[in-house]
Amino acid sequence: MVSALAYHGLTDQMPRKVWMAVSVKDWSPSASSYPPIRIVEFRDRYIHQGIEHHTISGTRVPIYSIPKTLADVFRNRKLVDRSVAVEALRATLDQRKATPASIANAAMAGDAWNIMRPYLEALTSNG
Repeated sequence: MVSALAYHGLTDQMPRKVWMAVSVKDWSPSASSYPPIRIVEFRDRYIHQGIEHHTISGTRVPIYSIPKTLADVFRNRKLVDRSVAVEALRATLDQRKATPASIANAAMAGDAWNIMRPYLEALTSNG
């Protein structure tokens, strides 16, 4: 999740590992020396949402979209500190990389709406 935030330019955190999402039904790849990998298991209803394909060094790599990544970091507070999630949400809105509506839709689909809603409302209010 943090590596997706870093890829999208939404955090100044330098991930020490590449985060990889796998289904709870899938096998986890064996740990290799480089790049270091952090495996996160997602339930089937979360694993296929919001996948985009990007080319990195000539290889097509699946990376979650910005709204999906935000939903994941808010939903998984034990894996990603809330301050990192709020920073990423603020950066997304400031850089106009996603609309509040697309973020809200991804949060609802990813069961993170109740957690993310007050932060999104506070950052988008005109007061």
